[in-house]
Amino acid sequence: MSERRKLPIGIQTFEDIRKNNYVYVDKTEFVGKLAYNGKPYFLSRPRRFGKSLFLSTLRSYFEGRRDLFEGLAISRTETEWKQYPVFHLDFNVGDYTSEERFRDTLEKKLSDYEKIYGFGGAKTLADRFSDLLRTAHEKTGLQAVVLVDEYDKPLLNIMGNEPLLDAYRAMLKSFYGVLKGEDAHIRFVFITGVTRFDKVSIFSDLNNLRDISLAEEFTGICGITQDELEKDFVPEIENMSEDNGLSKEECLAELKKNYDGYHFSKNVKTDVYNPFSLLNAFSESDFGSYWFSTGTPTFLTRMMLDIQFDYRLLEEGIDVDTRSLEEYRLNSSEPVPLLYQTGYLTIRSYEKEFKSYTIALPNEEVKYGMYKRLLPLYAGFPSDDRKIEIVSFLKEIRAGRVDEFMERINNIFASARSLSERNDLCLGHRSQQPTTQKQYELNCQAFFWLIFKLMGEFVQCEVQNGRGRSDAVVWEKDIIYVFEFKMDGSAKDALEQIDSKDYLVPYKNDGRKLVKVGVKYSSTDRQLTEWIIG
Repeated sequence: MSERRKLPIGIQTFEDIRKNNYVYVDKTEFVGKLAYNGKPYFLSRPRRFGKSLFLSTLRSYFEGRRDLFEGLAISRTETEWKQYPVFHLDFNVGDYTSEERFRDTLEKKLSDYEKIYGFGGAKTLADRFSDLLRTAHEKTGLQAVVLVDEYDKPLLNIMGNEPLLDAYRAMLKSFYGVLKGEDAHIRFVFITGVTRFDKVSIFSDLNNLRDISLAEEFTGICGITQDELEKDFVPEIENMSEDNGLSKEECLAELKKNYDGYHFSKNVKTDVYNPFSLLNAFSESDFGSYWFSTGTPTFLTRMMLDIQFDYRLLEEGIDVDTRSLEEYRLNSSEPVPLLYQTGYLTIRSYEKEFKSYTIALPNEEVKYGMYKRLLPLYAGFPSDDRKIEIVSFLKEIRAGRVDEFMERINNIFASARSLSERNDLCLGHRSQQPTTQKQYELNCQAFFWLIFKLMGEFVQCEVQNGRGRSDAVVWEKDIIYVFEFKMDGSAKDALEQIDSKDYLVPYKNDGRKLVKVGVKYSSTDRQLTEWIIG
């Protein structure tokens, strides 16, 4: 058993990590690349991927904290270690519930620096920021460094409030426009955020901003690469292997399956691990779900439901053109680019000829979390915090207790129906628009598909054969189930369709028991009213 080291879970301050002997993955090579080769940068990465820590590293570097960098990559190349005036604007913290409170938050950030460099007397936030940059340069003899962390946090906090969004955009556009106007007084700018959708509208006056979000040379600027994992976490891998009764190779394979798979450039050769999940897995010595549970995309899953998004494409892959992926807008009804930017989808491949990306779920942790979030919404619960016990479903289907399995599903639909009616909601929707029969059928089919996926079984929906499409096929160790749903039809008709369309033929020579399940779903009762097992 190796020594248990201190892991920097939730610690975003470079000085704290270095002074208190936490494990640190050396990213300072990127600091040098940025500082020596440009001035204004923008980086988009999902939440909890290390953006704040990297900004803190930049801050320590530009403050000339040489002592903190001893033994790191940049210590071998840097010779000057100048102490620049650094303006670190962190939007992780603040009250963004109203325009007045947002303005107060910005004023507080500026007033803290005005205590250091003096108040110039300007009235607007933009003018005060300009005065600060000029004054800092004049007083120190060195140009200012501006570091903005999570620029989009105020916008994400008010999603859906269009008037407030417009007000925030206007305020921030004027504020960030200062960075170009005061270029002569600025040494370096680095802005981070989860999303890129407001890049043009907010940063339109800062048109010299270099976006490195998809730059191949900066793929590993945040997160943990395979090389970093195997080089910097040897004791943790050894401990986790021993605690879980695995070989080193088996442990690495399990870590890769659950937390790897992110790509942040057109070249997908470099995989990036989610650092938050990886550190928590090492700390708990358990392959659990950590990142997804810290903040789930409720507004995105509702958007997927409202537009009848094909949930199966999350695994199969979704093709998007370069423009839609790189220039997403907040008022779009298309969730895919935002799902990518927020880390729920990642780049699987890039087609140079067509200038298009294929994006999909990155790993098992995100896949399981996304399906678990979608499941109650497709069942019809108006909120997605309903707990549905997957283990019970798994035990019943493996034991061949199909009646119990179907009854459990029916109880969920009945509970969801009752709750929805009390809130005057249509099945799976918050709008008052009537849901079509086809939408009801798709929701029911989606619910079954998601249950089987969460159970870990091999399930396919709308399986094509020579004479039609079976609604769902589930492969178990000893049994193959073929489901057919009839919306407002009859279970008998559903069962007869399985036979008449030869849905069982492809599996006749498989050797496993074949079980047919015909199901009737009532759009009036919003319930499974009949099923026959054959």
